[in-house]
Amino acid sequence: MSAPIVVVGGGLAAGTFVTQLRERGHQGPVVLLAEEPHAPYERPPLSKDLLLGKGSPDDAAVHESAWYAEHDVDLRTGTVVTAIDLTGRRVQAGGEWLPYDELVLATGARPRHLAMADEAGVPVVYLRTLEDSLALRERLTEGTRIGIIGGGWIGLEVASAARQHDAEVTVLESLDLPLLRVLGPEVAQVFADLHREHGVDLRTGVEVTTITARGDGATVTLGDGSALDVDLLVVGVGVQPNVELAEAAGLNVDNGIRTDARLRTSDEHVHAIGDVANIDHPVLGHPLRVEHWDTAKKHGAALAATLSGTPTDAADLPYFFTDQYDLGMEYVGNPGPEGYDRVVLTGDVPGRVFRAWWVRGDRVVAGMHVNDWDAIDEVRRVVGSTDVPSAS
Repeated sequence: MSAPIVVVGGGLAAGTFVTQLRERGHQGPVVLLAEEPHAPYERPPLSKDLLLGKGSPDDAAVHESAWYAEHDVDLRTGTVVTAIDLTGRRVQAGGEWLPYDELVLATGARPRHLAMADEAGVPVVYLRTLEDSLALRERLTEGTRIGIIGGGWIGLEVASAARQHDAEVTVLESLDLPLLRVLGPEVAQVFADLHREHGVDLRTGVEVTTITARGDGATVTLGDGSALDVDLLVVGVGVQPNVELAEAAGLNVDNGIRTDARLRTSDEHVHAIGDVANIDHPVLGHPLRVEHWDTAKKHGAALAATLSGTPTDAADLPYFFTDQYDLGMEYVGNPGPEGYDRVVLTGDVPGRVFRAWWVRGDRVVAGMHVNDWDAIDEVRRVVGSTDVPSAS
């Protein structure tokens, strides 16, 4: 029997890849090595429905566990891969060496830790796993004082869920607005206003100087000398790709595992997908690493096509979405290292039913809609074109 295709990772990219591989008729052996004690699952519910109490862990699963055996996928959960031997085409996992024909690295990313919080011995949550989400959900109760460090997507989604459980929420953001680097001031202000209207104490332009234990909670001291007492800290200051395994093997690593447009690494028999992959994007024309649900799915599907005999570029534009209170949003595109020159807003911005367009020169490099649910096809059509909408 030939060596299997071996997949390292237990997230959506890995789950989608093996699904598409079988649906495309691949008959060879497939082994999926997942470090967590779960079959592959999606992560968006961790900061959305699970925190809101609207879903269960089973809802996040790519498939029921039985699917893998039924489709002859050797799923090994709770299995840590410790080494890759590129020359011998094998990986070390669970104390044994496993040969591979093709190796797929879907190792994802992990939250960046805040040393002063970890070292202070205070109650702190980093949201990445099912267990993290379920533990946090138990703490989101009426009157609980939640301090959130970081006003990015995770921080704001947690804030939204916490307020809907009547917890008291303070968000500490170092920039002048939450999501400022992603959305720019015009649209970032919409999110700032939204959270303040829902009772979040959003503090921007602040510096956390110390974190100390206080009873069962923590005291956070800021650069202006003020202090905040909380029962629980949630830290959402970004993630870092899990590249250590690839780097130790000698693969090309730079802000993720570098790949070509078809997700092949510097070794022709090794591929990277999902959060960890920094690909030569064939449409945008620059390297791109994306930490969103849709990219994980698209990478998995594209690589499955390639390894099934239909070479396929990972050419889709980045897409992501968020739901916070009564605001829903979908975003397409990526301004890239050159950024954008201006933002064009159309629709009813005060009423929060609008579209936003990020423009560089005469080209739309990104677009989004807020609560305009018939708009996504138009957004996809316009992004990348010179059809710049007129401001309203």
